[in-house]
Amino acid sequence: MSDLISAHGLVKVYKGRKSEVRALDGVDLAVPEGTVLGLLGPNGAGKTTAVRILATLLKPDAGTATVGGHDIVREPDAIRRLMGLSGQYAAVDENLTGSENLWLFGRLYQLSSAEAHSRADELLGQFDLEDARDRVVKTYSGGMRRRLDLASALIGRPRLLILDEPTTGLDPRSRLGMWDVIRGLVREGVTLLLTTQYLEEADELADKITVIDHGKIIALGTADELKSQVGGERIEVVIRDRDTIAQARELLARDCGEEPTLDEHTRKMTVPAHGGAQTLVQIVRDLDEAGIHIDDIALRRPTLDDVFLALTGHASVDDPTGDEPVKGRAA
Repeated sequence: MSDLISAHGLVKVYKGRKSEVRALDGVDLAVPEGTVLGLLGPNGAGKTTAVRILATLLKPDAGTATVGGHDIVREPDAIRRLMGLSGQYAAVDENLTGSENLWLFGRLYQLSSAEAHSRADELLGQFDLEDARDRVVKTYSGGMRRRLDLASALIGRPRLLILDEPTTGLDPRSRLGMWDVIRGLVREGVTLLLTTQYLEEADELADKITVIDHGKIIALGTADELKSQVGGERIEVVIRDRDTIAQARELLARDCGEEPTLDEHTRKMTVPAHGGAQTLVQIVRDLDEAGIHIDDIALRRPTLDDVFLALTGHASVDDPTGDEPVKGRAA
């Protein structure tokens, strides 16, 4: 399987009056055709800068990259013809209707007027916007605007779709709906580069995940491969009575072969569960026989949140450091 996106050593430096910020510091990326690469990191990590470079909206200070075999610096027009881009904010005209917006984008992609109308009708149906086709976009909800924006990025039937934080600002129901739309596009063979700071989004949608922080790639792999870096399953037990904590700790250490950690404030003990569910059953049985009451017990698997915290030392959502959102569209 060939790589639709291939980047090596990308560097981008933003120079201020008193200092400079290396938004990208030697980034390598590879996205095989027909797959989804999740580019994961906090605000300001460099995700959007990478997107802007690959979308030919920004030139790198060093490094090389190709999209569909075309060089991003020497052949930007060829790249724009094979890709669609949807930024963090919907790039649609609020004073036009949904149908008029899609027709306009069709004309910008050099479709004939009739082809643009036909494609607009098709996409309005695909994105469940037919009932709102003749309403001006200023009356749309946030989720409807995001769907219209994504539809406009698909007007030219791109081989590659770049989505820069596509569900930012959406409510949970709209986010799940957008995930369904994205899955449908992938089933149709569209290659996808997805940037997100939502860990569960990358977990749900991406074939491979690249974790970026402070302009550097710090991890790459499938969700399961990344989770395996922070260890296996663990058991968490919340003890009801503080005076039984010492006894419970001794019991967990015996059943699991390791000393559990204890959060004094929450009375929660955590211990690796090498035997998985069988170990959990044994602990429940032993706690009951010892008369130790608990408020909660669970077998917990690592999450991408755990991965990110282990890799970076901070949570997945951080303060912005100057990485600007994509507001334009490649066309």
